[in-house]
Amino acid sequence: MTDPTVNDRPGTPGEPSRPTPDASASTPSTPTPSTPAPQASPVAPSSAPAAAERTSSPSGDRDPAGAPSAGGSTSDRGEDGGDGTDGPPRPKRRRGSRGGRNRNRPAGAREGGDDTDDDGDDGDDARTPEEMPDRASQGRPKDPVAAERALVKRPQIGDSRPAPTDDAPAEGAPKAQGGGRGQGAGRGQGNQGDQGGQPADGEARSGSGRSGSRRRRGGRGRGSGGGGGQAGGAGQGNQGGGRGQGGGREAARPVEAILGGDGPELDDETLEKRRGRERKGRPVGRYLMTVSVRPESTQIAVLEGRNLIEHFVSRPADDVAQIHGNIYLGKVQNVLPGMEAAFVDISTPKNAVLYRGDVQYDVEDVEQGGNARIEEILKAKQSIICQVTKNPIAHKGARLTQEVSLPGRFVVLIPNSSTYGISKRLADDERKRLRSILDKVKPPQHGVIVRTAAEGVTSEEISADVRRLLSQWERIEELAAKVQAPALLYREPDMAVRVIREEFNDDYRGVVIDDEQLYNEVKDYVSSISPALADRVQHYDRSVEPLSIFERHHVHEQLHKALDRKVWLPSGGSLIIEHTEALTVIDVNTGKNVGKSSLEETVFRNNLEAAIEIAKQLRLRDIGGIIVIDFIDMEIKGNRDEVIKVFRDSLARDKTRTQVFDISELGLVEMTRKRIGEGLLESFSSICQDCEGRGVVIDQGLLT
Repeated sequence: MTDPTVNDRPGTPGEPSRPTPDASASTPSTPTPSTPAPQASPVAPSSAPAAAERTSSPSGDRDPAGAPSAGGSTSDRGEDGGDGTDGPPRPKRRRGSRGGRNRNRPAGAREGGDDTDDDGDDGDDARTPEEMPDRASQGRPKDPVAAERALVKRPQIGDSRPAPTDDAPAEGAPKAQGGGRGQGAGRGQGNQGDQGGQPADGEARSGSGRSGSRRRRGGRGRGSGGGGGQAGGAGQGNQGGGRGQGGGREAARPVEAILGGDGPELDDETLEKRRGRERKGRPVGRYLMTVSVRPESTQIAVLEGRNLIEHFVSRPADDVAQIHGNIYLGKVQNVLPGMEAAFVDISTPKNAVLYRGDVQYDVEDVEQGGNARIEEILKAKQSIICQVTKNPIAHKGARLTQEVSLPGRFVVLIPNSSTYGISKRLADDERKRLRSILDKVKPPQHGVIVRTAAEGVTSEEISADVRRLLSQWERIEELAAKVQAPALLYREPDMAVRVIREEFNDDYRGVVIDDEQLYNEVKDYVSSISPALADRVQHYDRSVEPLSIFERHHVHEQLHKALDRKVWLPSGGSLIIEHTEALTVIDVNTGKNVGKSSLEETVFRNNLEAAIEIAKQLRLRDIGGIIVIDFIDMEIKGNRDEVIKVFRDSLARDKTRTQVFDISELGLVEMTRKRIGEGLLESFSSICQDCEGRGVVIDQGLLT
């Protein structure tokens, strides 16, 4: 039985045979005229003396003269006539070999020692490991000088470079499975057929599968697992678009936001002042946050009174769609001067885009100075540190910026910047007080922006927040110097922590969480940043409560209405919300509202209700981009101005930036709302496979 680890090519009369390629060289060696018949092997000459050892091997494969014994291998008997007797060789080749140039080689050419089996396999499956030779040297010249002359090392398509010695795994360490890129930096998910990395010198290849796939030099390589086991390799697995899970080196873990810890000590008077309003020992607030944790997703609902005003959906370990705020070490793929943009690989299925206005550079490094074009600043294959400012949406990739920012509870750190700012929502006296604090705690080489949440906080709290962010940035810089692009450097915390960091204050009467682990994390975080509000974080025990947290607070029924295309107004009118590729259209109808006095008055009152409800729906459904609203026509200009004023006042409560234009003569309002990620509808839905999202199915029978 033939050893499956050897790539045999038996010869037949009429054509010279080729040796099996080995790891040290990929080209066949040609015999020199000085030797009568031997064919050199690509193995180093140091392995040639092993042939003498094998002549006295206990297996009895060959006698000292080099002739096959009666108990020789199947391939040996096949070459000598198939019955072990001396006779003319048959032109029949062994089953499974490819033939080619080795088919018609004369029988006398083999007398020099070229054998079809590189390790002298005798077909005995019961041979013990002690009987295996130390080195595979069958069929190779015994003279090292002749072997050196016969060895031809020419590069061929399919050659692969050996892995660097410093990256080789330690002796006895298990090899990583799967090629492709490393964790968090891959394009393809390698199959487990590739064992990552090249075998050591002198190590025989084993296994029926390919032990180390080789890719064309300069190519990306598609197939089972990609490259040879180095993290960050360019190989793509069979499941393109996924994230590589293998690699010869273990991928570095991204920096996480520092949560919890001991904050500055506050006196009792300060804690009592910040505790917020209470009624009969219970906290009082305008808003309530409920968090429902399930294995497949985490949902966060923000209620104003009993009305649902915001809803967020987060899926666990989602490094593909929910990456807003993450920091990457990206690799520039190509620069498009006509678009004034560059596409950057950040290890996501689609390359992210970096526009010229978001590029940060040193003026002294560019000849054009401040008017430099993007192709003069960025080059292909260049590694840059960038941050995601917009999640990938549909077929569009994420949007990046090089102006990295690390948000904290009270301040935002802008590394390597001279930015200096204080929130404009604060009063002038408070801004003046915070400016004096900021002058003391601001790092000289970094910029700092004071947030609205810093109102009334002490200098110790702001200083502690700045130190926490500086520690995060130092860890990010250290990681960026170690990893290979593309790689994730910093991951934003869970959705619940982000929402609490951005919005939680004394206006919230509570944060109710139905997961004990997340409750403990949030409790520690709030205790470190706002100890006076820590008692407002509550645990909802699902094992005790008969209803789920969303059913208890009537969130489910409001979600069903928020996912409907039709919204009813209090007076009987309605809104129709339609999404298109370029924009969102909202149509206002009177519906059942017939009014009492006049048509103009009825239309005016209906439009006022619609303006307030549209502002709520935009915030709840998280609709972004271009929005066109078709109000019912109003003849009186004063009524049109009043409707647009009420609409803008309602939008002022939304923290997302909006821009609204006046009502046109046709009764249309054009507006924009900043889009950060997918909306509520996209979070709960998927594209229909039958109509592909068009909403209609074409009757193919009429087209035939």
